[in-house]
This record gives sequence, C-alpha cells and structure tokens, in this order.
Amino acid sequence: MVKEIEKTGIPVVHICTVVPISLTVGANRIVPAVAIPHPLGNPNLDAKDEKKVRRSIIEKSLEALTTPVEEQTVFE
Repeated sequence: MVKEIEKTGIPVVHICTVVPISLTVGANRIVPAVAIPHPLGNPNLDAKDEKKVRRSIIEKSLEALTTPVEEQTVFE
C-alpha cells in the first residue's frame, strides 16, 4: 500500500518493526520501530522515558517524510 500511495505523489514513511520485510515490499522511507507488540513505545519504561522513545520515532519519521529519496532508505 505504501508504494501505491507514493505513486500518487504523496510521500509515505513506513514505521516498522521488521525492516527486511519493509525492504522486500518496496517501501522507500523506512523508520525502525521498537518491537512487534509495541512498535511505538516500551511499556516497561516510565512515562517520561517512553515519551522520549515515541518522540524520537516521530521526529525521525518527519525527517524521513521531508527527505527526498531516490531509492529505499532506512532512517536509523
């Protein structure tokens, strides 16, 4: 679905827990997530630290969204 949306000219960021799968399906902008059961957070952290993790992922995603790419790119 990511590739189909990008074909219309809308940039997409794929936040994923398994980067090789995203590469296989052809996502152009890939941001690694935390873990399969909790991709955008870690319930074992206290609220303040979990907010930092979530914010970091969102900031990377926004950077990826505004970065022109010619090929698949993983934003670490």
